[in-house]
Amino acid sequence: MQIPSFPECNHVIIQQLGHLSDRDLLQRFQAEPEAGRYFTAIFCRYSPVVFSLITHSARSPVQAEYLFALTWRHILNELGGLELPATQAAASETDQGRSLSLQSWLINVTALCINQAALPDVEDIHYSLSQASPPLWCYVERSLDRLNPLERLILVMAQTFRWSDTRIAAYLKAEGEQMPPTEVSVRLRQAAQNLEAALPEDIRALYLDPTAADSPLSGLVASVPVPEKPVG
Repeated sequence: MQIPSFPECNHVIIQQLGHLSDRDLLQRFQAEPEAGRYFTAIFCRYSPVVFSLITHSARSPVQAEYLFALTWRHILNELGGLELPATQAAASETDQGRSLSLQSWLINVTALCINQAALPDVEDIHYSLSQASPPLWCYVERSLDRLNPLERLILVMAQTFRWSDTRIAAYLKAEGEQMPPTEVSVRLRQAAQNLEAALPEDIRALYLDPTAADSPLSGLVASVPVPEKPVG
């Protein structure tokens, strides 16, 4: 597979961070957890390395793209606790000559994900790189977790399981939540708006078109891993 290009890497927000060292990017990422630009800058810098490693081990392009996204999700979750040595000299003293760089750490994490990831069958994967770059996908998943539980449930049932307003209302009624289909439609639109608002401001600037008529996140929810389909 050819290494893909990602338009966000040419965005002015990311270009302005190009002079920063890996260590500086990591420190800013850890100091500003509500910002998404630093993780995205790390992604732009090292996505070719990670993608190359994954494509040499995945059985299909669809699984490779999904594993690529899963790997960057794991990286995002682990970066907060990563500590890099201040200098190469310090690294040599503490690690007996095995210096820890961000690149070597990313390679190790990628190898771990390749060896341990349990990938679903191709027909069960709803993610593709053409649909969303991994940083956006990761932050959409985080934003889903920030939604009101009822709004998140309605959004997932509508966009992941493709349930109608009527079927969602029936399911909610069976669970003790009285909500007519007309209200489901209203809550669904509100949930989509809240999902977008929950994204970091710079992630919205990097990826979302404010002039778009439809929510640009509507197709992404379906690609985010969610619990099994509700019974009903």
